[in-house]
Amino acid sequence: MTASKKLFIKTYGCQMNVYDSERMAEALGGQGYVETNSADDADMILLNTCHIREKAAEKIYSELGRFKGLKAAKQDLKIGVAGCVAQAEGAEIIRRQPMVDLVVGPQSYHRLPEMEAKIRTGEKALDTDFPEEDKFEKLKNRPKTARGPTAFLTVQEGCDKFCAFCVVPYTRGVEVSRPVDRVLAEAQNLVERGVREITLLGQNVNAYHGAGPDSDWTLAQLIWGLEKVDGLERIRFTTSHPNDMSDDLIAAHGDCAKLMPYLHLPVQSGSDKILKRMNRSHTAESYLKVIERIRAARPDILLSGDFIVGFPEETEEDFQATLDLIEEVRYGTAYSFKYSTRPGTPAAERAQIDPDVASERLQRLQALLTQQQHQIQDEMIGRDVSVLIERTGRLPGQMVGKSEYLHSVHIQDAEAQIGDIKQVRIISSSTNSLAGQIIS
Repeated sequence: MTASKKLFIKTYGCQMNVYDSERMAEALGGQGYVETNSADDADMILLNTCHIREKAAEKIYSELGRFKGLKAAKQDLKIGVAGCVAQAEGAEIIRRQPMVDLVVGPQSYHRLPEMEAKIRTGEKALDTDFPEEDKFEKLKNRPKTARGPTAFLTVQEGCDKFCAFCVVPYTRGVEVSRPVDRVLAEAQNLVERGVREITLLGQNVNAYHGAGPDSDWTLAQLIWGLEKVDGLERIRFTTSHPNDMSDDLIAAHGDCAKLMPYLHLPVQSGSDKILKRMNRSHTAESYLKVIERIRAARPDILLSGDFIVGFPEETEEDFQATLDLIEEVRYGTAYSFKYSTRPGTPAAERAQIDPDVASERLQRLQALLTQQQHQIQDEMIGRDVSVLIERTGRLPGQMVGKSEYLHSVHIQDAEAQIGDIKQVRIISSSTNSLAGQIIS
């Protein structure tokens, strides 16, 4: 029997990259690879990269440099770069780091088996095309091995919005949605492997328009289709654009029992001037009206957001408008960043504001968001929530899971099993998690 080869994948960035890494491992599993947690043990190293932050490419070149000694010591070791940096840099990666054997973009990873065979002959392999064939369909035969109780499922890729700060349309391409039957089949496969909660992924997931039985389905229709899958207990989705929060999707938050009361809805800025310069195509007022409608449908929903501070031309008045919006919305959690240039995007060519000013504003914004997060967590004390157990904790008998609001919850119960859904009363709050007692 031939010994299996070992594959080490390091994943950067978003949840979609996590999903893609799983699929790349499955693609190479057919070539005899099994995953390892150590690069030192690997026969192939894959870096699944993200291009969303400034100098992302340089960080990957630096990471590759750390493998030079390992590559010299293991002549048969193969090194690949995948993901959005691979898409953006292409052959330049191999030119700058000749030890790299393989470069594959996010739309082409279904071709990894052929590329792996090529590099085993000593050739280099490069594929950053946007192929016509469906990469998901090429990898539809997923192994039936057991897995954890939660999973990501990509249903949409690419974006047509062309925000001035974002590289996604250039690295992931235009919006493409997977057909309904294939999404439902993959969800069923995941449930059969032990998954109880699925998070639907897309760069602009609520713009989903996948081919259905009679016509294209919206994301809301897809959620209702998944609601009928026996054994699937929870549904989430991310990331959404405010302009695509349709009436049926808002209604689903109030009517679909399996759709969790958590919504990540990035706004980026509270200033209409900056939103226009970002090419966001919404205003602060239109965003707040969407929030009002969502809360009318599901009053207890927990909201999450994204914020960029220090965007070109942002004044103190613009920044204050963002703080005012945060005060009005009240976010349970949020992601905030100081603006950094992404090569090839319109905003990268504009005059940048003083980085010290941007840093000071980011500190103020994050202080407000942290205050809101702690207030909302404190308000959970005494409430009963439903917790999906995901893993063991650090203490004896401790288990950790997520509430329907995506809060991390610690409980003491030696009999609870991973995959159980327990009714829990929250008894305390700490920095980034809650503690509770099982009540049933």
